[in-house]
Amino acid sequence: MVKSTIIVRATDALPLAASVDDEETEKTLQEHKQQAKLIFRRITPNSEPRCSIESGPYTLHYLISDNVVFLNIADKSYPRKLAFSYLDELSKEFATTYGPKVDNVRKPYAFIGFDTFMSKTARLYRDTRAASAASSSGLDRLNDELQDVTRIMTKNMEELLWRGDSLDRMSHLSTSLRSESEKYRKAARNINLQAMIRQYAPLCAIGLVIIILLYWRFG
Repeated sequence: MVKSTIIVRATDALPLAASVDDEETEKTLQEHKQQAKLIFRRITPNSEPRCSIESGPYTLHYLISDNVVFLNIADKSYPRKLAFSYLDELSKEFATTYGPKVDNVRKPYAFIGFDTFMSKTARLYRDTRAASAASSSGLDRLNDELQDVTRIMTKNMEELLWRGDSLDRMSHLSTSLRSESEKYRKAARNINLQAMIRQYAPLCAIGLVIIILLYWRFG
């Protein structure tokens, strides 16, 4: 289920709104909320617009829309499609309600009143059954891009913390290209090996037969 939600301005990570979490949730997610701040600092104009970052038992999903970053912390087992559908709903309502004001605010949590909509929407996505009910009632209309969750970049929090990995599109593309290139190299080696076996196996077999015959004849 979705545990917590944070909304910040993309250009400077200014907090705009956040879900009002109970004391137990705050304590449980304290470390992950600090990690969310790290993610906000790593976001640039070239960052992937949607990304899932795995961290222990949770996954942090973010969506960037109109200079606003919407991030939720959800159980790792919670479906990515639903996590991003939830963020998509928030982004549309937020743009309608506060869109023109985002670039001008100076104080943190200027739109804290948005928690009412976040709480109501989060209840619909509390578990997969509730989310399915929302979908059937028309509250969970996924667009084509959201439906293809395989296109959403996935990272590991350790890669960001210790290796300084990037959230940029080109970094993701480069990693994907390296992975695909390695696959092609392995496939090419296997094909070449199979070709050599097919080419020289008959000659080796003939040579072995000759050696056996000579050994039998003169041995």
